[in-house]
Parts: sequence; C-alpha cells; structure tokens
Amino acid sequence: MTGTLVLVRHGQSDWNLKNLFTGWRDPDLTELGVTEANAGGKALADYGIQFDIAFTSVLTRAQKTCNIILENVGQTGLETIKDEALNERDYGDLSGLNKDDARAKWGEEQVHIWRRSYDIPPPGGESLRDTGARVWPYYMTEILPRVLRGEKVLVAAHGNSLRSLVMVLDKLTKEQILSVNLATGVPMVYKLNADSTVASKEVLGDMSAAH
Repeated sequence: MTGTLVLVRHGQSDWNLKNLFTGWRDPDLTELGVTEANAGGKALADYGIQFDIAFTSVLTRAQKTCNIILENVGQTGLETIKDEALNERDYGDLSGLNKDDARAKWGEEQVHIWRRSYDIPPPGGESLRDTGARVWPYYMTEILPRVLRGEKVLVAAHGNSLRSLVMVLDKLTKEQILSVNLATGVPMVYKLNADSTVASKEVLGDMSAAH
C-alpha cells in the first residue's frame, strides 16, 4: 500500500485580510489564520494521521501553518523541508497592491485575466502554468517518491502552488482549474495508487470558498 499525501493551504494572512496581492511577499498569519490552521490540525488529529515528513515553502504564513498543524497532531519537531519551489505564485508588479487599486489602474477585465487565466502572467510575475513549472518537478522528485514508499507526507503551502498540484492529482483541465478555490486551513487527504494516480481523496472540514 502506498502512503498518504495531505495538502493544506495556509490560514488567512494579514495581506489576505487587507485584500492585497501577496505572492512572494512575507506577511504573517492573522488571528483568524491561526484559528484556521488549528482547525485543520485538529481535523487531522481526529483523523488519526501521523506524518513521516513535512514540506512547506520559505514563506512565514505557510511555515507557521505547518508548525501549528504539527503541534495539533503531537509531532512538534518533525523533519520539515522548506523550499521556494512551493512558494505562492509570484504576482510581480501587483505584489503589495490592493486588488481594488489594481483594478482602478489596469481595469477590471485585465486584472481578472491576470488572476484567473492559466497562462497569462501579470507584469514581472508568474501565471499558474509558470507556478506549476516549478511545483511539478519538485513534487515528482522530492515528494511523490516518499508517498510511493508508503510515507505519510504533509505539504503546507499556498493557494496557487497547491492548485497546480490539485490540477494534476485530480486530472483537471486548464479550464477546470480556473474555477477551483482552496479553502484556507482545510486539509485534503490523498491516498495514491502505486502508479501515482489518486485512489481516494477526502476533504476534512469546511468546504466554504477560499478568500
């Protein structure tokens, strides 16, 4: 039997709350974000999983979410690998801007294209396809082999880096992935077949739309 892959989007960050494009900038979790991470951790504790290793990005909001989850499952100090391959999509020139201000500057339609198209990046930034181009090889070489060896692996990362993974795992088209939002702090538990396809997927907890 192969192992288990758990994906969790970080809890609400300070810039989520302020409606700012965040990308590779590094704000902390809000109080709500900490609550969301604790809820995800409690759901995993109730599920009864114990991890062999954790992966996260180099950004504070994902690392803190990862640590809170590990506290909840009683695994503080578990080996955790941090890599910028799992970072949020880089929003380039939009980073740090209020989303309403960006719409006023570039227009509603253009900002919507940058946010929601699959392969059109914002100025100086990454599209979802660009994000996948760094996430997918890292997943294939560093994460997937551990799952296929039977390990239970936690990945605490970001909305877009995880959407690029969900796209592959759930076999979604580039059109289908555009309507997928991942709720903050809500674990997705994948069990994989030996050929790396998905045997089962469970979402633990609230399935309300993400911010």
